[in-house]
Amino acid sequence: MTETKIALVTGGSGYVASFCIGQLLNEGWTVRTTVRSLSREPQVRAALAKLTPYGDRLTFFAADLNADNGWRAAADGCQCVLHVASPLPLANPKSDDDLVKPARDGALRVLTAARNAGVRRVVMTSSTAAVCYGRGGRHEPFTEADWSDPADRTDSSAYERSKMIAERAAWAWLKTEGGALELVTICPGAVLGPVLGSDFSASIDIVRKMLDGSLPGLPRFGWPLVDVRDIADLHVRALTSPVAPGKRYIGAGPFYWMSDIAEVLRRDLPGARIPKAKLANWMVRLSANFDPVIKDRLFELDKERPVSAQLAHTELGWSPRSNEAAILDTAKSLIAEGLVKG
Repeated sequence: MTETKIALVTGGSGYVASFCIGQLLNEGWTVRTTVRSLSREPQVRAALAKLTPYGDRLTFFAADLNADNGWRAAADGCQCVLHVASPLPLANPKSDDDLVKPARDGALRVLTAARNAGVRRVVMTSSTAAVCYGRGGRHEPFTEADWSDPADRTDSSAYERSKMIAERAAWAWLKTEGGALELVTICPGAVLGPVLGSDFSASIDIVRKMLDGSLPGLPRFGWPLVDVRDIADLHVRALTSPVAPGKRYIGAGPFYWMSDIAEVLRRDLPGARIPKAKLANWMVRLSANFDPVIKDRLFELDKERPVSAQLAHTELGWSPRSNEAAILDTAKSLIAEGLVKG
């Protein structure tokens, strides 16, 4: 899969997609990317200039997850596709369809366009949301053999359900309609890492709020963490590995509570005013009556969901940074970009 090295990355204005594009360009690929509106091209190029000097090998196409137009043109001539684009809300939508429909139908549009264009392999960004939700917390790590249960609406939000349903739909489509197309899915944890500006992963807010003083204390929320640079590397490894087709790969490190993240920041950024108080669960539930964001995430409270990335380590040679490095690089970049005070 190295003779032409032309890849399409969907959702080029997104945080993870930007780092995927940067790595591919740095490794000599010619890259195409999709954005909903070509008016975003200058902004995306400016961000990517912080990652790579090879932006002349990048071409933009207009395509939307909710419409058929543009996908076939973007995929024509490509050997590989990284399907990274997916809706990510700032708050829980009124209806699951607001997220599930574009995530599921968008994935099927990309897969169909890729098959029709003769693409060899699609690597699709899923999430640990499709692995370890709808079943409560547990101490034993979840693996790629585990699937979240979208029927349990007490242990997931519309976002988690959109990731579950979209990945399931992709594998089902491949079985019946994929033909010779190969599919790999990547399931990241909470994505941290350097920011390229004010447009970044929602997970970055975990660190930003600890730095800017907007968190009065530390609720017992937690996630398996991963650096954006490492999750981009995992995507590219899955794009070229001969053993990857037909498999899911979890991309995440150890599970960290918010108190663990705060401890890293306090230890290595001694001048920062990081919250120390741990909020009792009853206080978090009470505050949910006044904070819709907390209310939407109450199902996460006090639930530990560790995951194992052993398959990615052994099959793809993936070796991610430590959680501590990801947390600190996130914080330092937020300060350097002027998004929080140092």
